[in-house]
Amino acid sequence: MWRNTLYYGVLIIVLISSASSVIVSSSKDQLSPKQCEDLGFTGLALCSDCNTFAEYVKDQELISDCKKCCTEDSDDSTSKITYSGAIVEVCMRKLVFYPEIVGFIEEEKDKFPTVKIQYLFNSPPKLIMLDDEGQHKETIRIDNWKREHILQFLQKKVQPKSASS
Repeated sequence: MWRNTLYYGVLIIVLISSASSVIVSSSKDQLSPKQCEDLGFTGLALCSDCNTFAEYVKDQELISDCKKCCTEDSDDSTSKITYSGAIVEVCMRKLVFYPEIVGFIEEEKDKFPTVKIQYLFNSPPKLIMLDDEGQHKETIRIDNWKREHILQFLQKKVQPKSASS
């Protein structure tokens, strides 16, 4: 049990270090975003992060899961990906622990008409990125993000309005 906790602790550190990169991968063996989230991966890990993770963790099954949830390293792909909208999901009871997210919700959210707020019991703060059909494409934990980072990310990644509007 303690060993698994240590593994996931190291993984979280690796994932946080790559939080500024969100890339869509095209690997055949990819798991769905929901499956990855259930395993503790948020979709932020670059495949190179899984290789670094493998240097510290010797559990091959865990490394395999990481590689099924990682995204290819490519700066070109990162800058081109945009989403039609997003959901900021957070537990209302935990908001007191996230003043940066409260600040975003109260003062910045109105700048993004395609971003909705969703309160879900016991949910850690996260951005759920949506495609043109409103389907979940990417889930990004934002526990440690500052308000300005959320603002900058959404300005770069969320289309202001749909072309048909």
